[in-house]
Formats: sequence, structure tokens, C-alpha cells
Amino acid sequence: MSADVTVGAGLTFRRARAFLSNPMGVVAGGVLLSIVVASLLAPLLAPQDPNLVVLSEALRPPSGDHPLGTDGNGRDILSRLLHGGRVSLQAGTIMVVTAILCGVPAGLLAGYHAKWFDGLSSWVFNMLMSLPEILIIIVVIASLGSGLAPTMITLGVLASPDIFRLTRAAVIAVREELYFDAARVAGLSDLRIIFRHVLSVVLGPVLVRSSFIFGMAIIVQSGLEFLGFGDPERPSWGGELSNAFQNFHRAPELVVAPGVAIGLTVMALVLVGAALADSLGTGRRSRARRATLPPATDDPTVTRGQPVDAPTTDDPTTTGHPTASTPTTAAPPDALLRVENLAVRYAAEDGSAKTVVRDVSLHVARGEVLGLVGESGSGKSQTSFAILGLLPPDALVSAGHLSLGGRSLVGLPEREMQKLRGQKMAYVPQEPMSNLDPSFTVGAQLTTPMRRKLRISRKEATDRALHLLERVGIPDPARTMAAYPHQLSGGMAQRVLIAGAVSCDPELLIADEPTTALDVTVQAEVLTLLRDLQRERDMGLILVTHNLGVVADICDRVAVMRDGLVVEQRPVADLFADPRHEYTRMLLDSTLDDAPPRGARAARPEVSP
Repeated sequence: MSADVTVGAGLTFRRARAFLSNPMGVVAGGVLLSIVVASLLAPLLAPQDPNLVVLSEALRPPSGDHPLGTDGNGRDILSRLLHGGRVSLQAGTIMVVTAILCGVPAGLLAGYHAKWFDGLSSWVFNMLMSLPEILIIIVVIASLGSGLAPTMITLGVLASPDIFRLTRAAVIAVREELYFDAARVAGLSDLRIIFRHVLSVVLGPVLVRSSFIFGMAIIVQSGLEFLGFGDPERPSWGGELSNAFQNFHRAPELVVAPGVAIGLTVMALVLVGAALADSLGTGRRSRARRATLPPATDDPTVTRGQPVDAPTTDDPTTTGHPTASTPTTAAPPDALLRVENLAVRYAAEDGSAKTVVRDVSLHVARGEVLGLVGESGSGKSQTSFAILGLLPPDALVSAGHLSLGGRSLVGLPEREMQKLRGQKMAYVPQEPMSNLDPSFTVGAQLTTPMRRKLRISRKEATDRALHLLERVGIPDPARTMAAYPHQLSGGMAQRVLIAGAVSCDPELLIADEPTTALDVTVQAEVLTLLRDLQRERDMGLILVTHNLGVVADICDRVAVMRDGLVVEQRPVADLFADPRHEYTRMLLDSTLDDAPPRGARAARPEVSP
């Protein structure tokens, strides 16, 4: 048996055990199962023909031949209820399936992609919500007859806005989670991310809502039968309830059986749906999410989230400082990564643009480690995400030159960027627990990108993942493969992310504060591991950090950033021996032992947006 099958069986067992530990869910599930089985076996369990009319036996009390008595037409009530259960279950199934097929895919796409599809689909479903349901149902019945399928399909379409809005809201709530960025960095397509990562998040809420819709379908279908809009030859709970009310003064007890059948089934559906949602872990809360950014204005010289050609002039709206103020080392022609005049801006509500990265130029050769240092907010992560093409759509990005392995990334479509992520460039984040999807095992999250990017079999991907976990120092790779992220320590989770980052043999690896959340001992182990892997695979490595001690330990060159600008970029030994920029000297003074006391920091220069 493969590892994936074993893991899937373990997941199913854990969810089943969680459901069985809920007494209310178990009781409701037993009641619902009994109703479903009795309805399906109605032809075998019914003591009489449900449509057999014997007027001489009308309104008979319960007896051996008629356990629940007879109705006003002399028909056996138990037989009518058993066969009527089949009609109600069929009606609910048709309505729920229709609502899910209409609402879930549209909600997934609208919540994940937003933009024009979100506006169009929201308008369509809002229009559906405004329609008078009862009038539409009457028109459908008058036009197409009292058939069950047309009526319930129409009701399903009218109920789909509820599913759509729920799905869309759930997707919007989690689409900024870091593990979605991690999946995109691994090179997974948007469609695969939606149906593998996003769908698992909305499954629980949709399941609960579907149970309500199923119950509503039973009530509405019974109500239509009660009002006489159904087929009189079709046994139904609503039809029996209508017959009971017609004879209420002579036999008021007739309303009990169909009323209990309807109420018990609906109540059981709701309780089972809630218990299933609990077993799926829908109460799980996100640990971290990126801040929502303000909308950006259109600008023909920039693009949203992807870099385009930037002017090379010293434009203060693009660079903030003259190019001469950002000393750089000339990039060799065969450099793996070349970045020139990179700028990142975000539009403010007043129409102005706030520049967070300006005139950044740097390069990384094969087999070289570049340290990107600076205090928090200096633009290090924004620069990294701009290279990876992972900035949000409202980021306005421009670049004079941006290439990886000789291939220009300027203006490259998202589909082409997806092909590069994972195999050509990869990313190691600073928060390991937030970048692993809590819904999937470590093995699933390691093997899926490899199978897709490298086109290898499941067994090959599993073997490769086990080898990588062993290489990054995981003591029991097989056990870790079957574990969930919450079962790992911070150090183990970071090692898993490093294994995933190098799993498709990238040429460039960007590690963004990879040791921030770890203790000192584990930090040293992770840094040594990164350096060893970089040397073994001859990768270019950008190490984003604010720790100059880390830079001195494993980097070849260092670029110092302040306020979105590279103020100094030199070989590590030269920079530590003779720092030229005052900000670099301040950082060294705050880090090195026996340094003079740190004075007040110089005021930041005013920069035009």
C-alpha cells in the first residue's frame, strides 16, 4: 500500500472518530440513516400499496393491517409515509446538487481571482436573490407541470446565491494565507490551488449550508404538495399532511405522523451537517495573513504585481534618489539573476503613490550567496516578492532590467511565471507554520509539486521526498511524511519547507528570514543546511535577513537596504573591513562586540512619493 493511501486512510479514520465523539451528531446520524434506509426499502417494508384507495376503511385507527391507521381516502398511512420519504429525499438531493453546482465553482473563482469575474458573478447571484421564488415556482409548474425535477432544479438555482456568497466569503478570508503563496512559489497552477487547497477550506461551511438547504427543500416540496401543486398520484409527506388537515375535525391525530416525519428529518439533517463540519475542522482559524492593500490607480508605465520596463532617468517618482546614491557592483554577463532599477509602489486613497522600493539594482551569480540586509520595513521582502512575481495585484512594479538565467522576467505573464517557480526559482519563508497547509499532510505537500513540475510518478515523488527529508536532517522521514503541520516543531517545519523549496532543483533560492521564528541552536543548524545545499546544487542564494552575523557566516556579498534603497553593495569581507555608508556603519556598530555605544539614528531624508 502506498504512503498516500495510508495517509488518506488515516485522515478518514481521524475524521470518523471525531464525528463519533459527538453524541448529538451520532444520534442525529442514526435517525437520518434510519429514515433514508426505510425510504429506500419502501417497496419491501410498506404493508400496503400506497395508492390503494378503500373508502370503506377511511380514517381507521391503527391496527395490525394498518400500523398507523388510514387517511381520509382509506389509504395506508405508513405505506404513504415510506414512499413519501423517497420523494422528499429525491427532492432534497436535486435541489442541493443544483445549488452546489451553480454556487461553489462560481464562488471559488470569484473569491480567488476577484476582478471582473467577481463583479459579474456577484451581480448575477444578487439578481437571483431578488427574484420572487413563489411566483417563479408557480410559473414553472404551470409551464412544465408538477414534475419533481423541474421544480427542484428551479429551487436549486434560486438557492445557489446562498452557497455562492458563503463560498466566496470563505475564499476571500483565506486567499492571503501564506501557504497559498507557498503553493504558488512551488509552481502549482491557480486551478490546482483552488481545487486542492481552497476547496478544502470551504468544504465544511458548504456542507453545513447544504444540510440547511436539504431541509428547506423537504419543507418547500412538502408545502407545495400541501397546497395542491404536486401530483396527486405521488405519495408525499406534504400530501398526507394536506389530507390530515382536510379531516382535522374528524381525526386530528392524522397530522402527527407526517408532521413528525418532516420535522425529524429536517432536524436530523441540520445536526448531522454541524457534526460533520466539526469533524472537518472548520473552526480552525488562520494564524497569519497579509494586510489588505488599498486599490491602485492605472499607470501606463507600470504593471500590477509583475515588473515592466522602467525609465532609466532619475525620476523621483520612480527612484526617490539619484542612481549615483545607490552604489552597486557591475553585474557579470553570465549572472544568474540581474535586477536593475527595480521600483515598487502602492497607490494611496488620495491618488498619490507610496514608493516602498526604489532604484534597486543587484545580481546573483551561480553558486553565490547574496545577503540582503536592513532593518524591518527597509524593502527586503518587497524586493524578493517582486523578483518572484508574488506581489499583490495592486502593487505597481517597474524594472529597467530583470532576468533569470538570461530569460527576461519583465512583463512575463502569470502562466509563464508559474512555470519558473519551483524549477527555476524557489522561496523559503520566515514563518514555517503559516506556510504549510494545515489540511494536508507533509507528504502530500511535498510530492504534489514534484509530480506536477517534474512529471514523475507518485512512487518516485514519495521516494524523492523521503530522501530530501533525510538530507535536511529529519530523523524519521516516513513518520514526518504522514504528519500534519501542527504535529511538527518549528525547526522541523522549516526543514520541511527547505526540502520542498529544493525538491524541483531550482537555480535560484530566496530565503526570507528563514531563522526568525527559531531558537539560536536551530538557527545555526538551518543556516548550515542552507549553505550546504547551496554548495551541493550550485544554486544562487539570496538570504534576506537583518542579522549581520548571519551574513558574515555564510554570504559572499551583501547588499544593504534602507528605506527601499540599496545604500551599499560589496563583498562581505570588504564591507565588514571598511563600511562606507553611515547606515552600514550604524548596523555594524549595533551588532559587533566591543563597538562604541550607539548614538541617535540620523533622521530619514524626505523622499518624494
